[in-house]
Amino acid sequence: MIATPATPRPHTRASLAAQLRDLGVRPGGVVLVHAALRPLGFLCGGPEAVVLALRDVLGPDGTVVVPTHTPENSDPAGWNNPPVPADWWPVIRAELPGFEPARTPSRFMGALAEQVRTWPGARRSDHPQLSFAALGPAADRVVADHALTDMLGETSPLARLYDLDADVLLLGVDHGSNTSLHLAEYRQPAPPRQRCGAAVLTGDGGRDWVWWDDVDLDETDLSRLGDDLEATGAVRRGPVGDGTGRLMRQRAAVDFAVDWLARNRRTEEA
Repeated sequence: MIATPATPRPHTRASLAAQLRDLGVRPGGVVLVHAALRPLGFLCGGPEAVVLALRDVLGPDGTVVVPTHTPENSDPAGWNNPPVPADWWPVIRAELPGFEPARTPSRFMGALAEQVRTWPGARRSDHPQLSFAALGPAADRVVADHALTDMLGETSPLARLYDLDADVLLLGVDHGSNTSLHLAEYRQPAPPRQRCGAAVLTGDGGRDWVWWDDVDLDETDLSRLGDDLEATGAVRRGPVGDGTGRLMRQRAAVDFAVDWLARNRRTEEA
């Protein structure tokens, strides 16, 4: 690749680490990262350089967490990008490979998420649709016991990050990608619910299709929620590569979102 005029010199592991320190990434902390790398410009080493820079700043006591979701492992009746014919649905439910944390790649989460997922020593939660991967001393605590029926709720890695007073780092993306805000949906008194399905592995090495009820997640107003969060001063913004990094304490973001959703969304009881 050739550097573009927007990137007069390559961004390196060292220069990215310096920017992350300036942004406020905490040594020894836990950070959930959502990233789109293209807006960051030319990265010498690509996603590997970003992971190394994060680990340099966090140090040996810090932990990196990423979303490793697999949204295609879902009920095909709900697919709309693109939809598939109804007579395909039974075939897909019967034949879609069961989710396996060590093997199944994430989809639509970006190159950084896959880099962390496949890093030696990384751990991954075993939810067939909305898993997370973590790398560092707190990894096992973050990803353990992710219940099927609680995708982004109180048994999910998001709640463990809340317990650990983690940070959220958005690189080249806005709050529409801020998964932690969904934890606030679970903390509403009566969030809308939906029926979910996915292919899973069975204890005997086979696969099965399972159904469960969960919160009907809504991303449509998260960017607006994020704008209001930033207006409070709770989000630090700064350059990372050619792009923008946003750093916030996850607890502050979730607590703000709980109140914001209560004011701005109707619940089933309202």
